Amino acid sequence: MLTIHADSRGRALAVEGAWIADARPLEELLAARPGARVRQWPGILTPGLINLHGNELLEEAYHPDPREAQELGTVPLTGADLAALAMDDGRWGASARRGVQRMLAHGTVAAACEPLANRAVRDAVQRSGLGVVGRLGRPGGTPALDPYDAGVPVEFAAAREQGSAARFAVFDVQDEAELAERGAGTCVATVVDGRLVYRRR
Repeated sequence: MLTIHADSRGRALAVEGAWIADARPLEELLAARPGARVRQWPGILTPGLINLHGNELLEEAYHPDPREAQELGTVPLTGADLAALAMDDGRWGASARRGVQRMLAHGTVAAACEPLANRAVRDAVQRSGLGVVGRLGRPGGTPALDPYDAGVPVEFAAAREQGSAARFAVFDVQDEAELAERGAGTCVATVVDGRLVYRRR
């Protein structure tokens, strides 16, 4: 089914399957694509974000289960805190799934990684649909689920245009300047390969 995603500025994308079928103002899309399902979002549509610290956040950190919050807290565990845990493939896979979900909740559609060495993490990432882009060496900055908190320039996925992969995010801000100021915690929706993989409730 064709779905039109539109933001508060009247910018819109028509998504069919995993691809962007059309990209133009909402009024024009509605006229050209009658009968399409329409999702209207607060804020702005942007290409999704690329988190530059994929290895650090998925293979070098443990994302506690909410049921472990009283014992382990809620922030990713690294270093000595990670070393103190009894990690096995099952626990690594579950951590990676939670880490990916937390990335998606920040408008991330891809992570920059050197090849993922941990098979359980690699399998979790592949099943999630999160894109993986290569990188050379350590990216600098501080690993953070919100790329705006990493202390390095934020990178976006490819521009959204007709025929490109449907990978984008919606942030509840007025413009890109407010997004840079408030960060990716303002994400209200993330779409990966045409699927709505995160929606703020």
